[in-house]
Amino acid sequence: MRRVDLGWMRVFVEVGRAGSLSEAAHRLNITQPAVSYQIRRAEGEFGVALLLRKARGVELTPEGRALHDILTRAVTQVDALAEALRPQPRRKTLRLCTDYAFSSLWLMPRLHLFRAAHPELELQIVALQHAGTRAEGEMAVVFASRAELGPEAVQIMPEAVVPVCAPALRAGLPDGVLPDAPLIHLDAEPGAIWFDWTSYQRTLPRARDPRRARGDLRCNTYALVIEAALAGQGVALGWRGLVDRLLARDQLVEAGPELTNPDRGYFLVANAPHDAGAEALCSWLRAEAGLPSG
Repeated sequence: MRRVDLGWMRVFVEVGRAGSLSEAAHRLNITQPAVSYQIRRAEGEFGVALLLRKARGVELTPEGRALHDILTRAVTQVDALAEALRPQPRRKTLRLCTDYAFSSLWLMPRLHLFRAAHPELELQIVALQHAGTRAEGEMAVVFASRAELGPEAVQIMPEAVVPVCAPALRAGLPDGVLPDAPLIHLDAEPGAIWFDWTSYQRTLPRARDPRRARGDLRCNTYALVIEAALAGQGVALGWRGLVDRLLARDQLVEAGPELTNPDRGYFLVANAPHDAGAEALCSWLRAEAGLPSG
């Protein structure tokens, strides 16, 4: 039995899909005479007409339709197999280091926006208790004072804290008695540079009376501090930017005056070299923080 020469298969399938020799030529990036030649070869192989030439385009004959159905499945399966077998180019991986608080409360609720805009990039988020060290080429969002970082660091969130608690707990706290409420503390190493309840209470007109204060709660991560506040366990210090979404939804409410330190806060830092992916992530972080680009 003489075997059929199959070199024309893809051309025939594309002509059937397009319904036009010229459109098939355009899709295959070959000339129309080359398409016509391959169709003649196919018709010569089977000894029957496979296409009907019309004023506008072409139409498959019944024999052509039967052949087209078989070949479309075959060509599609071959293309799928080839795609699966070819080595896939490794996608660029961007690594961003930050702390637990920033990653869980600020970054994750909006990260889908960056991923939708840049599906070609693979992003690795490394959350640490304190994101202070980075490898070559890595980016980080760190809480620090301006003096600690170089001139290239960009402040995306100045430090501003406000006491926050669950609405039901706030309703039971008369104005001016915040020092007597149960407080939720973030455990930190000695010498931590951010506000804590000790430094915050120094700014209040009345010191906390230990005899009237109810039992406090201590947590080793800021995410746990906020979870405890949401559950009505006490009053926490809420960092602007991190708790804004919860305040806007009335899941938390303010329970005292704001305290700020514009020389501290979250800074975006990056170790050279930069590439297009890193620049895209930096620009997105700046935009989400409300900063101008560049």
